[in-house]
Amino acid sequence: MNTNKTKNVLFIVLIAVVSSVVTLFGYNVINRNSVANTSGNTVTSEEIGAYSATFDQNKNVVLTNLTTSDGYPDFTEAAKRSVDGVVHVKTKTVSQQQYINPFDFFFGFGDRMPSQPRERVGFGSGVIISSDGYIITNNHVVENANEVSVSLNDNREFIAKVIGTDPQSDIALIKIEGDDFPYLTFGNSDELQVGEWVLAVGNPFNLTSTVTAGIVSAKNRSNVMNGGIQSFIQVDAAVNPGNSGGALVNTRGELVGINTAIFSQTGNFTGYAFAVPISIAGKVAADLKEYGAVQRAYLGIQVPNIENIRRNDPERARELSQISGVLVEDFSDRSAAKAAGIEKGDIITEINNVPIRNFGELQNQLNRYRPGDKITVTAKRNNREHKFNIELKNDEGNTEITRSTDALSQLGATFSQISSERKAKLGISSGIEVATVEPSGLFRKEGINKGFIIMRINNTPVNSENDIKSIVASTQNRQDKVLLIAGFYPNGRTQYIAIDLSGQ
Repeated sequence: MNTNKTKNVLFIVLIAVVSSVVTLFGYNVINRNSVANTSGNTVTSEEIGAYSATFDQNKNVVLTNLTTSDGYPDFTEAAKRSVDGVVHVKTKTVSQQQYINPFDFFFGFGDRMPSQPRERVGFGSGVIISSDGYIITNNHVVENANEVSVSLNDNREFIAKVIGTDPQSDIALIKIEGDDFPYLTFGNSDELQVGEWVLAVGNPFNLTSTVTAGIVSAKNRSNVMNGGIQSFIQVDAAVNPGNSGGALVNTRGELVGINTAIFSQTGNFTGYAFAVPISIAGKVAADLKEYGAVQRAYLGIQVPNIENIRRNDPERARELSQISGVLVEDFSDRSAAKAAGIEKGDIITEINNVPIRNFGELQNQLNRYRPGDKITVTAKRNNREHKFNIELKNDEGNTEITRSTDALSQLGATFSQISSERKAKLGISSGIEVATVEPSGLFRKEGINKGFIIMRINNTPVNSENDIKSIVASTQNRQDKVLLIAGFYPNGRTQYIAIDLSGQ
């Protein structure tokens, strides 16, 4: 009996030992597998591929991966090629607020008494595009500036001359003196693809030589700003105040756009930035250099405004938005398109064999040409294609080249600068004196004679003949081509005189 009890105890002990060994062995195996599976830092791409294979039974489901066969994107070379060619632009604008003398106001004179001048300082960016110092920037960066200075990435500083401005495209051309500056080469903005990597190079918040990366979110984006061009590159690279006029470059470091605007409710970047394509900005800069004014070519057509139509007729707007091309709704008074045989209701689908799907793409193509250039336009009429050979015209309906000096000569006047001492005695912060007046000029016609002191034109202070040239050039590109001149004769009251340039 005792022997049986002893055998039973030994048997129970043996079972317990075996169970313990099995338990320990199983735990060890499970623990090793668990450690292997939770070591995230050691998981290889092959293992990730193996995981995806468990889902990819029919090649329909895969796991996404940031890496490519070429590795992660590397922007160091593009940044290196572009950062030295982007400059910091600083502007000084002197404004003089005036108040009306209440006694003169009640007695009907309305003279304005000068107050202390105020200086405003602005900042932006610019892109050197030639070794001899030509720089593209935004018009709104240098607009109304009395002085423009430029700082290079190597900390050299220069005073820049404004060669020309174009409010419609928001592009300006300035120049610094020298012959060996680093500059950016032009890329092809037409070849940009949605989703392609780009870099924004500029000086946000005065943080010089800043590079940010993003992708092309959209092309030919319209309705970004009121008026002006309607063919922007939209990117999601961080662009903030101070980036205006800076470079948008591709991964080869080539200039493909000029950063111009952001869409934001706070004033700072929220994910949407817009650049003028270099195909447009480069042509504007070339015109400003050669002529002092942008040469714009027009078809002379009117197209439906879908946004306005949508408010009153959503169904009609939906139909128009589905059209691939540009619907010709009407014509301007002197239309090159109408003269070539295009009719109302035609849908323009190509210009020189380049597809046109919307108004932004139409404008993008037309902005490459000058008045007098000949193009081939393809249009659909009753579902049949027709081709038209069209000679483009300017907004006056002819093919003449407009030069900034043309209108200046029509003013029929020469000017002399006023010294700082004399300005102080006259109580003005800006001004230039009319030195001579020709009998047949617009100045004499409107009663402006020798000795008249011009303070402002179109509310912009003038201190030199170049200031007047710049204002006249920008006015020629406006629809209302009117100069509003504020000035006075010594010891006389301020006069406001309008001069219409459209009849020249």
